[in-house]
Amino acid sequence: MLDKCVNGKYDILLAGNPNVGKSTVFNALTRSNRHTGNWSGKTVDAAQGSCRFNSCEFILTDIPGTYSQTAVSPDEEVAGKHILYDRGDCIVIVVDGTSLERNLNLVLRISESTNKAVLCVNMMDEARKKKIYIDTDELSLQLGMPVVPVSARSKKGLDELMQAVYDVVTGKRKCFTIKHRYDEDIEKAAQGIEAELNGRDDKRALSLMLLDRQERKSLSEHFGICSTDELKSAFENADALTERYNDISDRINECTVKECERIYKLCVSLGNENYRQNDRKIDKILTSGKTGIPIMLLLFMLIFYITMVGANYPSEWLKSLFDIIEVWLRELFVKYGADSFWTGLIIDGMYGTLASVISVMLPPMAIFFPLFTLLEDLGYLPRVAFNLDGFFCKAGTNGKQALTMMMGFGCNACGVTGCRIIGAERERKLAVLTNNFSPCNGRFPTMIALISTFIVGSVPQPFRSFCGAGILVGVIALSIILSLLVTKLFSVIMTKSNAESFILELPPYRKPQIVKTLVRSLFDKTAKVLARAVIVAIPAGALIWLLANISIGGSSLIESFTSVLEPFAGVIGLDGVILAAFILGFPANEIVFPIALMIYSSSGSMTDYESLSELHNILISNGWTIITAICALIFTVMHFPCSTTCITIYKETKNLKWTILSVIVPTLCGIICCMIVNLLGQIFA
Repeated sequence: MLDKCVNGKYDILLAGNPNVGKSTVFNALTRSNRHTGNWSGKTVDAAQGSCRFNSCEFILTDIPGTYSQTAVSPDEEVAGKHILYDRGDCIVIVVDGTSLERNLNLVLRISESTNKAVLCVNMMDEARKKKIYIDTDELSLQLGMPVVPVSARSKKGLDELMQAVYDVVTGKRKCFTIKHRYDEDIEKAAQGIEAELNGRDDKRALSLMLLDRQERKSLSEHFGICSTDELKSAFENADALTERYNDISDRINECTVKECERIYKLCVSLGNENYRQNDRKIDKILTSGKTGIPIMLLLFMLIFYITMVGANYPSEWLKSLFDIIEVWLRELFVKYGADSFWTGLIIDGMYGTLASVISVMLPPMAIFFPLFTLLEDLGYLPRVAFNLDGFFCKAGTNGKQALTMMMGFGCNACGVTGCRIIGAERERKLAVLTNNFSPCNGRFPTMIALISTFIVGSVPQPFRSFCGAGILVGVIALSIILSLLVTKLFSVIMTKSNAESFILELPPYRKPQIVKTLVRSLFDKTAKVLARAVIVAIPAGALIWLLANISIGGSSLIESFTSVLEPFAGVIGLDGVILAAFILGFPANEIVFPIALMIYSSSGSMTDYESLSELHNILISNGWTIITAICALIFTVMHFPCSTTCITIYKETKNLKWTILSVIVPTLCGIICCMIVNLLGQIFA
């Protein structure tokens, strides 16, 4: 018989270091779809979900990963405030069973300040494979809290975890606060401050934080530099003791590390001392100064090659399917006597754009996203950040910006949000400013179409796709170089902030869950991006058709618009049509190329083409040259962010000027690069 729930609803906090599987635990318990990845920095804000257990409702809050209670970056500030001041009814500390010693530092700090905590030792399946044996009973005794082994990816141990949480919040299981071992001087100093904090349950933990200079700053900001006489006295006492023991902060950390080592040796035994040896051997190759960058370029080139080769046939099948549907729709409109205006608006405008967006976008995304996610699950993306760290240091920032750049390849809005992992404000703003240099998934279909149909269209197979992948990697490398140059320029102009050390945890290599990756990529990423493109494409198609079919003074509105843009477009190697397509594609990058093809047709409807060579002929007939294609490709990579990214930039920076600057800088870089290419083309033509 199930126990009755006392209060009906409990608030549970999920905390832990980065990359320990908190979001995986959260998803498994709440049946949510919060994005996870095998690298730190994926979770940058708190998320809430609910689950039921023993007739009770539990509200779970998943906070960003953090190594301490002290805020260093905005995401850690979110985590720190929750851990210190808003724990709810119970805090579940998630740790990685394969890296327990490192995770124990945060566990010790939390265990000193609360008697309502449960330790979730995640990734026990991997620990067993590596012959890491954890005595959970002894660990529970040392920490004074329930310890539950869990394998969240396979959903094992979750019922036991919730039972432990239930027992703690209902008082069936009593936790106890452990006084961990510190030096005698530290204990005396802490006791001196504790005397000033009568009546507080967390007075020992608070006293230790007051002795730590860095954590004292976080406390003082929260309390507004002492809102009560009691706290003010405690702060003053801490200042006096810090003067007396100048190295007390460092000694607290040293004692914590020693205590972690002691508990780890007592509770963990290793069947294989060299269980990390294979990872280290692989890292010697993938993160080597000589081989790391070339392997990275080859891997991305391989992904783009597979994408370009694999996307051709599905695109043709989808186009044939949409052609059949279009014929059926036209017959239906004729049968019911629909007016030519509505036929053109709905079929030629809305449906034509929709069909083109889906047939052009869906195949590359359905291939690229799973491949990119496999690299993420494998644990390779943090190695990319490690390899690029030296370049970013020379540009005035650090490798965390490389992590946000990786996020930008999926979606620039997500990349901008991910900049919260960067602690220093100057470096964070620079990362936001330059994130749009990473071509997002919405731009890849246009880039692939331009490369496949024009630049390598005359190259015989099988070399065409190989050359196309090489060119695509080269264009992305150019965008990274320009990103570094812009970062360097602004790092010189802007006021220098306190340098932030770059601590990157390289996760273990893991065997990707291929089926789950495919499903997650298709439904979580591909479907969402495609849905967003479809929502924008339908009204955009209607607008373009109206502009193309409404005439003033003998010229359609779209012709007048492109004519106005033509002089400037000619200077940067483009024409008025493709420049108009970029402007009209501001709501979503995915629709730029379909809009251009629609404008090129005299009727304002999407131009039909049966092959890449025919599409090449369509572009040639509208005045395109190899210079036009190269400039269009460059401008695709470097132009203003889409509307969603602009809104995200404003929300993150809360600064309209910085948002405008984030629009101007990449666009200006694109214009300058296109002008240079166009000028060189005219000189050597």
